[in-house]
Amino acid sequence: MPQSATQWGRTPSLPPTHYVDSRIYTDQTLFEEEQEKIFEKVWSLVCHESEVPNAYDFRRCQHMSGKELLVIRGKDMKIRTFYNQCPHRGNVIAFEPSGNAKRLTCIFHLWSFDTKGNCVEITREKEGFQDRLSKKDVGLREVKTDLSAGGFVWVNVDDDCGPLEEFIDGSLDCFQHEFSTKPLEIISYHKAIVPSNYKLWHDTNRELYHEYLHRHNRMVAVMQPGYFDRLYHIFGNGHMSADPMDTRYDAYEGYGGEQRKLGWPGGGDTIHKFSDLFPTMTFNLRPPALRIDTMVPLGPDKTIIEYRGLGIKGDTPAERAERFCDHNAVWGPFGRNLSEDQIAVVGQMMAIKTGRDNSYILHGREENGAHDDICLRHYYSEWSKRMGRSAADPFNEQAAVAAE
Repeated sequence: MPQSATQWGRTPSLPPTHYVDSRIYTDQTLFEEEQEKIFEKVWSLVCHESEVPNAYDFRRCQHMSGKELLVIRGKDMKIRTFYNQCPHRGNVIAFEPSGNAKRLTCIFHLWSFDTKGNCVEITREKEGFQDRLSKKDVGLREVKTDLSAGGFVWVNVDDDCGPLEEFIDGSLDCFQHEFSTKPLEIISYHKAIVPSNYKLWHDTNRELYHEYLHRHNRMVAVMQPGYFDRLYHIFGNGHMSADPMDTRYDAYEGYGGEQRKLGWPGGGDTIHKFSDLFPTMTFNLRPPALRIDTMVPLGPDKTIIEYRGLGIKGDTPAERAERFCDHNAVWGPFGRNLSEDQIAVVGQMMAIKTGRDNSYILHGREENGAHDDICLRHYYSEWSKRMGRSAADPFNEQAAVAAE
């Protein structure tokens, strides 16, 4: 039955682990707190090593905390990351999205730096600074960098962070064979600025219940035997993965009644695997391509989403073209699935943001299978722990009411 304003704002009759206050998606103060307590503390994937394949290659990346970064492969072929900021007057050093340079020179006063972050040139150094400052005093700000299996470049802007392996906590082990059999490389990249909260996008990537949104997924997955038997697997630090299953592309008329012929080394030809890492990363494999989503939150209601499609290094031109075509047919800017997901999270944000009264978002499904909301409850348990706030009661209002 319809609800009155009082009923609409009433706390759901569910455990507080099974719903969240909608203001965690819209409140500016909470977003700024997320930057400090989450974005600046956890490891995040910023690119793939194939985006800087050669010595002296560099790539600009925007960290989820908002910081401008430069990922650089040195002469020694080691990948390092630095703030894209000159220590002299704070200017951006590299304006180009990517390039190749033995020296990185700030356009402002022509101070130069090598690929290890050392300052190698200060114009009129002795005349201006005498012996009060030298090149060794003004290197670039380095950021902790590590590579995971598959060649993914991870960074952490917190100098006191723990190791990457400890953060991942086995959540990518399900991809062990697919990531280690042959080297990977980028075959597709695009990004979108979506007027929605980053957590809404991540929620959508995590849960399978929303597959009713996609006609394509209903045909190739939901209607197939065994789909509802898939279970979620929970890992530390808010990460999760799901049981794999075969996707029947021959069930969808767009493929002419044929299964895909090009598989993935180390895995099945039609296997679907995915894993979501807290707070902003998704790994999604449907042969013949791998999709990686990463996010850069710009505000509580605006998010950059970067979409990377990966194939196999050493593919023939025909194999590469097939991976590219199949990836973009589903996950490209005009693919069957991606635009539908974007419409859904934009619609969520439109409704949540414009509501004048407080509301709650339900994560209450318990069915021990593919449509269980445990994947969402696990995420918000981690969010609550790191924020020191309950996602169900972020401003401690329920406790105040109970005290009265």
